[in-house]
Amino acid sequence: MEDDAAQEISSILEDIGDSNIQTEKTDFSGVIVAHTNLDPFLIIRKIKQMIIDDPWKMRYCLRFTPIEKFTETRIGKILDAVKELTYKIKPNETYRITIQKRGSELSSKELIESIANVIDNKVSLDNFDWNIIIEILGDICGIVIARNEDVISTLKLKRDSTE
Repeated sequence: MEDDAAQEISSILEDIGDSNIQTEKTDFSGVIVAHTNLDPFLIIRKIKQMIIDDPWKMRYCLRFTPIEKFTETRIGKILDAVKELTYKIKPNETYRITIQKRGSELSSKELIESIANVIDNKVSLDNFDWNIIIEILGDICGIVIARNEDVISTLKLKRDSTE
């Protein structure tokens, strides 16, 4: 159903205000990348509101993760991208690292250790302020440092909004 999901996200992004959307199916089942000129966090907020207002308008897209940086799937490149984004994490805030790996032999443990070595803040796996999300799709890697509410599970949001 990737074609239906790609069409759905294109339509949603057009409604939000981007007429120059590019969606692409990946080699990984169920994963679509949407390129937009809009702020990915603004998009997430608008999609959230859209689902709250009309929970059944969204039928095919199940999860939205904003991506701030794309890079090659190499530890050095990923570290450089993470370093560029760490300005968001204030000295007293905590973080966790989440790796979603598809089609790569890169060691998750080695990547997590490398990232943790360049961030002085405390790690908290349960009560974190920021989540450093690394989405690996073969040779390409998407990176975001986000708050928990910046990633949407449409099913959970629909369920919560109808209760």
